[in-house]
Amino acid sequence: MGFFKSFFASCLGTLVALGVLILLGIIILSVVANDKEVVVSDNSVLHLKLESPITEQEVEDPLSELFPGAGDQSIGLIQLKQAIKYAKTDDKIKGIYLNISHLQAGISTVGEIRESLLDFRSSGKWVVAYSDAYSEGAYYLASVADKVYLNPNGQVEFNGLASEVMFFKKMFDKLEIRPQVFRVGDFKSAVEPFLRENLSDENKLQLNSMLNSIYDEMLSGISESRKITKDKLKEISDNMMVQNAKQALQYGLVDSLYYDDQLKSDLSQRLNLEEDKEISFVKYAKYRKSVSTYKSSANEVAVIVADGTILSGEADQGIVGAATICEEIRKARTNDKVKAIVIRINSPGGVFQAGDQMWREITLATAEKPVIASMADYAASGGYYLAMACDTIVAKPTTITGSIGVFSVLFDLSQFMGNKLGITSEEVKTGKIGELITVTRSLTDVEKDIWQKQTDEIYEIFTAKAAAGRHMSQNDIKKIASGRVWTGTQAKDNGLVDILGGFEDAIALAAEKGGVANDFKLRYYPKQKNFLEKLMGDFEQNTKARNMQAELGEYYQWYQRWQNVKEYQGVQARMPFEFEIK
Repeated sequence: MGFFKSFFASCLGTLVALGVLILLGIIILSVVANDKEVVVSDNSVLHLKLESPITEQEVEDPLSELFPGAGDQSIGLIQLKQAIKYAKTDDKIKGIYLNISHLQAGISTVGEIRESLLDFRSSGKWVVAYSDAYSEGAYYLASVADKVYLNPNGQVEFNGLASEVMFFKKMFDKLEIRPQVFRVGDFKSAVEPFLRENLSDENKLQLNSMLNSIYDEMLSGISESRKITKDKLKEISDNMMVQNAKQALQYGLVDSLYYDDQLKSDLSQRLNLEEDKEISFVKYAKYRKSVSTYKSSANEVAVIVADGTILSGEADQGIVGAATICEEIRKARTNDKVKAIVIRINSPGGVFQAGDQMWREITLATAEKPVIASMADYAASGGYYLAMACDTIVAKPTTITGSIGVFSVLFDLSQFMGNKLGITSEEVKTGKIGELITVTRSLTDVEKDIWQKQTDEIYEIFTAKAAAGRHMSQNDIKKIASGRVWTGTQAKDNGLVDILGGFEDAIALAAEKGGVANDFKLRYYPKQKNFLEKLMGDFEQNTKARNMQAELGEYYQWYQRWQNVKEYQGVQARMPFEFEIK
């Protein structure tokens, strides 16, 4: 019997290995095939179907083309803007067909794409938007088009912005987890979801202030594009006067109600095609491979992308790893070919010490060459910590920034471990103070006092460095700090931001300050992992997860929840809450 078990197990292992090899072979062949030169036909339309999440940069994922829906392909904002810019002067591209419904991007990211489309239109080429339904963000982007079309039975979501904050206090109560929190400032409410079941008055104040500031910027853009006054747009929005397609047409939010065949007919007329002639669409995923960004120059402007949560260690997708970013800044500082540096920040913050390490490297770099901060959707708390070390800060009006403040949190899991898992512990110590970072017991009053004093001291460090970076007094900084979050427009008014603008503005400023305005090339760092590197990394991570699940069994769900909470352990420079604007 043992022989047959071993035999069949060996056969199964061989089959699995063979399957993996076949899959890898298909992927490699796909990569080779996809690397062939993309041929764009004359009289083509660039089809921008923006369905995937839009991140700062994208990593090539052949699975997304081999097996639609199986891959993990995002759309990189940088690559998308490059493709639109290239299409502007590409004689083969006559216009852009913008196909969007529910856009997965922040408002500042949408604003960057709008600017690229406006620049594209300045060449005399057209942009046509069409969808079965437009979300608030999708309509904000679509409104920039020459013509906005909607399915006759479609909808336009145009009733203002909303944001929802999730609270975990009841969950912690059920799990018998007790957060031990230390914070500074009235507005540092990142820990509210752990301690409350609803928003504090201070949190409501800053949320309302932010949403209204952001929506005002959106309405300004829509008003300019659609030639409808802001007051009228506000009236339509506040009263939700557009509830169906006919009303969207009646109030001028869209130009026509078309079915797909009518849209295609409109595009054919724009291309002067005969009735039976097919339209030559080129998809973004293909077109970006034909885009050449190569430029021969001895001068470089280095763009260091900090996209995600700030943590120690190596950078990865969604993680601003301090070790990686520090190394890239150091390389750019010591490279004579690099004449200026742009720190592209899209981060709600994270671990304070990690942010401080990167602050130090940026400070050293500013002593030798221009360093410009370019803020994306978020550059808050730890994200602002990076920006404040730069020579100049450029933010979008809708960027969420500020949040100058820190908090510390430790989770007492003693009751959870004892009552849920049956695990107890006892500490032996040589002095009066025990382990200050522990989850197996409550902190003593003396230890809590130590944590609060440390949090206060770090807040003083944060505000002192912010004051030095912004050439303000520490008292003035504290008046706009306390963890309060601001939009880019508000931050410009209170001195936290220098210039309202986008990524291109930051690049142009860096090149000008570096003395290479008319002769430079862009390089992006850190370099993204290729597909195979990412695949092997994910395979290793998934294997660990499977082993852990097998080991813990029914308790694996508690382990997963703890892993999410654990990121908040210790001193944090994070946004006061995690929320999504809808």
